[in-house]
Amino acid sequence: MDNANPTILTAAQLPTRQSKATKAVVQGPVSQLSELIMRKPKYLSEPFCDVSWHDIREKDNDFTEEPIDEQEIYDLISTISDPEHPISLGQLAVVNLPDIQITPSPSAHSDPDTLITVLVKITPTITHCSLATVIGLGVRVRLEQALPPNYRVDVVIKEGAHSQDDQVNKQLADKERVAAALENDNLKGMLDAMLATCE
Repeated sequence: MDNANPTILTAAQLPTRQSKATKAVVQGPVSQLSELIMRKPKYLSEPFCDVSWHDIREKDNDFTEEPIDEQEIYDLISTISDPEHPISLGQLAVVNLPDIQITPSPSAHSDPDTLITVLVKITPTITHCSLATVIGLGVRVRLEQALPPNYRVDVVIKEGAHSQDDQVNKQLADKERVAAALENDNLKGMLDAMLATCE
């Protein structure tokens, strides 16, 4: 029997780095930079004082660029709403952290022109899900909008998770079909509703 009542995970059960990142931003270099920006300039209180940018440059060095990893990809797509239910793809376990692969693994010093492939395997809640292609398309659109241009996005149905996984995968891989689908007003409206829940 198909899974008519899928397991629904709570927000606390989903892997995320978002709450940790929020604390780091509030307590870290951004708050220091905010303080620097909001501080009254020296030249307003001390006439003929030289304004040195050295202090500002030192503050900027506190920011380190981190490479995009699987957790960040998961955070981007896990909040997409399911097209049939008011529940996220992460809560339905349609997208899972172990089913996201980035190749080659990016580093902080990677050449920005290096082509990086993000592979996301989705798991529909039932094997005959009629909206599997729409869900895959929503994941693709979300990532293509959020990632730098040197990232190539591949979205596939996890092997054995759908009765027509080969056919759905061909549709999701066909750039012309994807472009045509995005011009369809009804489908575009459905995708907009799915992505409206993304942070």
